[in-house]
Amino acid sequence: MNVPALPLQRSVRRRIGELPDTLISQIAAGEVVERPASVVRELLDNALDAGARQIVVRLVAGGVRAIVVEDDGSGIAREDLPLALKRHATSKIASLAELESVSTMGFRGEALAAIAAVAGVTLLTRTEDDPHGWRLDARDGEIAPAARAVGTTVEVQELFFSTPARRKFLKTDATELAHALEAVRRHALARPEVGFTFWHEARLIAQWRPAAAPARWADVLGPDFMADSGALAATRGPLAIAGRVGRPEAARTRADLQYLFVNGRFVRDRLLAHAVRSAYEDQLHGSRQPAYALFVDIAPELVDVNVHPTKVEVRFRDGRAVHQALRHAVEDALAPTRALAGVVPEPAPGHAPVLAPMQAPMPMPASVSSQASAWQGALALAEAPPVAREPRPPWPVPRPEPAAPAGAWPLGRALAQIGGAYVLAENAQGLVVVDMHAAHERIVYERLKRAAAADAVLPAQPLLIPQTLAATAAEIATAEAEQPALLALGLDVGVLAAATLVVRSRPAALPDADLAELTRSVLAELAHPDSGGASRIVQRARDDILATMACHGAVRANRRLTLEEMNALLREMEATERADTCNHGRPTWRQVTLKELDALFLRGR
Repeated sequence: MNVPALPLQRSVRRRIGELPDTLISQIAAGEVVERPASVVRELLDNALDAGARQIVVRLVAGGVRAIVVEDDGSGIAREDLPLALKRHATSKIASLAELESVSTMGFRGEALAAIAAVAGVTLLTRTEDDPHGWRLDARDGEIAPAARAVGTTVEVQELFFSTPARRKFLKTDATELAHALEAVRRHALARPEVGFTFWHEARLIAQWRPAAAPARWADVLGPDFMADSGALAATRGPLAIAGRVGRPEAARTRADLQYLFVNGRFVRDRLLAHAVRSAYEDQLHGSRQPAYALFVDIAPELVDVNVHPTKVEVRFRDGRAVHQALRHAVEDALAPTRALAGVVPEPAPGHAPVLAPMQAPMPMPASVSSQASAWQGALALAEAPPVAREPRPPWPVPRPEPAAPAGAWPLGRALAQIGGAYVLAENAQGLVVVDMHAAHERIVYERLKRAAAADAVLPAQPLLIPQTLAATAAEIATAEAEQPALLALGLDVGVLAAATLVVRSRPAALPDADLAELTRSVLAELAHPDSGGASRIVQRARDDILATMACHGAVRANRRLTLEEMNALLREMEATERADTCNHGRPTWRQVTLKELDALFLRGR
């Protein structure tokens, strides 16, 4: 799988030129040097734009005393050196049309000039056409011959030496070093075909050799992330998306392992982050954060990277289409149950048992496939309460084929029920433990969602006495603009006066909800720029209602099941999307391998 990457530009080298005033006025100028990591990021951008295949970064005192970035790119011509340190002089763009479809990492011509304004800068460069290299000292502008292979070296000395007040705001050397290393890590993730080496005070800190994308991701993010995530490669609408998405059960307490790239550029975009988060909505437990590394490729003219001086924010021409495309791609990657992957990796020493990584579902045995088809649509407990005298699970109970071995089914063959809540099963890897309520809750929920997808609106209950509530000007405007979305949610909201709304109906499935609070919450969601649109809010509200119904409709603890009933539940899990977690993000099953069981009893020692 190839990560969307910007084309190497070594073969085409443009001359550096000063930008016209009309173009400068269109550029989002501003402060680009905040700390040593800012310098590292800008110099790496320039090296990649020059077509570098090997980049070396050297720091002293976390980058405060010295930063040196060496590359083997195309270099800078001797006649262009006087302009290299001049503000708004660049080889990347020359017209407004090129600014509106930027395909390079840098383009404003600000970085070197901004760095030279707050630090000592020396350039050492050579092109293929030059017989030797050239050295430029930013302090006096002197250009002199020097020895250098093809490429460029930028030396930055004593950052903020001329502005000591700003230097006082820098953190410790260790903290600045960590930020600089993170800047290199991000570039290494996006450009696996480029080698990166990172030194600090003559000590090698990190090195990433050119590699295929999956190998580079494993090198940068570590084996635990790879084991706890699944691959994503899809083309959706205007987007080509590649990368890996973490399993819901492996979510973290902090959002410290979330990487989003647009056309090879690391971004912090609320729209994209919201799209990814919404794909995990009914699979995360509590406030845990998913882990992911996603690379989005889109036509340059459909995204504006000229939004913020640091270039970490972008704006899409059709944000809603981008949001929907990314959300659906991540949802599809999370949908297959890991039980169908068929392989459970061995846990790393000192780690808890892990489940199989997400992969494309493998074909089930014919007997299992036919049973799953026969059971499709059979769950009806959400509509009918259990029989009080002898409660039975709400699924049909076909008898499994006696000749089928445990290994024929991904989740195995049921053995027993313990604690009134767990089903024990045997599969080819060892022991499977299933939380029967959590598993059945997901099965019912997914079935209800499929049934509700055919209906575009939620049933509404008219109010005998319409309810009025005070509203802000923003809420009034949203209520007027989003009437179809409100009606689809079962809310008939009208404007009664300049600061008053009237509610004439409510969702029939929420008879006990605080109607005023519900209405205000829905209006706030509809007005939020990252909501994903009215249709997404309708879907999310419907899903919340269905999740509540599924929770009440799922089989309860302490209900005794026969082996046939347990096996029926296992087969339903194998045929249900997102069956690895319940609607609240709790895991539905765990695998204990034979090797782990042997270790418990010291076998083989």
